[in-house]
Amino acid sequence: MKCTGRIYRLMAVLFLSVILVSGCRKAEEVTVVYETENYNRDIYRGELSAGNLCVALDNIVPDGILDLSTLHASALFDVNNSKVDFAYNIHERLFPASTTKIMTALLAIKHADLNAVTTVSVNASSTSFAADESICGIVTGDQLTIRDLLYGLMLRSGNDAAVAIAEHVAGSVEGFAQMMNEEAQSLMATNTHFVNPNGLHDADHYTTAYDLYLIFNECIRHQEFIDIIATPQYTVNITGADGAVRQADWMQTNYYASGRAEQPVGASVVGGKTGTTNEAGNCLILLEKGANDENYISIVMGAVSKSLLYQNMTAMINSIPVYQ
Repeated sequence: MKCTGRIYRLMAVLFLSVILVSGCRKAEEVTVVYETENYNRDIYRGELSAGNLCVALDNIVPDGILDLSTLHASALFDVNNSKVDFAYNIHERLFPASTTKIMTALLAIKHADLNAVTTVSVNASSTSFAADESICGIVTGDQLTIRDLLYGLMLRSGNDAAVAIAEHVAGSVEGFAQMMNEEAQSLMATNTHFVNPNGLHDADHYTTAYDLYLIFNECIRHQEFIDIIATPQYTVNITGADGAVRQADWMQTNYYASGRAEQPVGASVVGGKTGTTNEAGNCLILLEKGANDENYISIVMGAVSKSLLYQNMTAMINSIPVYQ
C-alpha cells in the first residue's frame, strides 16, 4: 500500500463531511469541534506533518510467505518508498517486551549528553533484577557513560542499563515513562502506553507493530542509533565504587548478528532489537538495507519460539526483492 501525503486528502474529505453534516454552523466552530473530538493537539499537528509515513489500515498478507499461526503480528515497511509490503495484525495491542528499549534509546539520544558519566543507583543495580531477566551486570556505585549504557541497552538488552538511563534522563523511572508516552504521542504511536524503560511485563505496558514502526522510524533518523545497533560486540570500561576499573564485553542478542541464525538473502540486516517475555512471546524489530541501499523495517511480534521468530523474519526479508 502506498503511503504518501494522502493523509492530507483524507483529512480534507473528513473535514468537508463535517461541514456538510453541520449545516449552517460557522466554519470556525466546526473546526474547533472537529479538532476537539478527534485529535488532541499534539496528534493533530503530527498528522498534518505525516506525509511520508507508511500507513496500512487492513492486513496485507501475500500468500505463502509466513506461517501466521506461529505469531501475533508482523510487518515489512519500505521506508524510502513509503510503502507497506506486508502487514498482519499491525494495529493489535500487544506486549512489546524488550523492543520497548528502542524508545529508551531514542530519548537518551535526544535528551542526554552521551559522553556524560552517570553513577548506577541501587534501583538500577543488576542485583535488583530476577535471575531470568537480562542484565549488563552493573552494580550500585558503578560509573560509566550514557553511551556505554546505550550499548548495554541495545546489545546486551540490559534491564539494569535501561533503569540507569531513565534515572539519568528524567530523575526517576516514573518520570521517564511519562517522557516515553509523550514521545509516543508526538510520533502518532497512539496505541502505545509505557510504564517502564525496559519492557518487563506489566498489563498496562503495551504497543502495536505499527507503533513500533513509528518509533523505530524516528530512531533510525539518528546516526548514533544506527551505529549502536550495527555493532556486534562492545567492550566497556566500568569504574566501580571503589575506584577499580573492570572490563565487560556485551554481545548482540540478535541471532543474525551473533551468527546463530543464517543471514537472509533478500536484504542486509543492519541491526535492531529483540524482546522476549512469557506474555509477549518472541519479538524482533530490524533495519535492513536493500540492494540499492534503501531502508526497510521488519517486525515480528509474539512468535511462539526463537526458531520460528527467525524463520518468519528471514522469510519476510527474503521477499523484499519481490516488491522492488
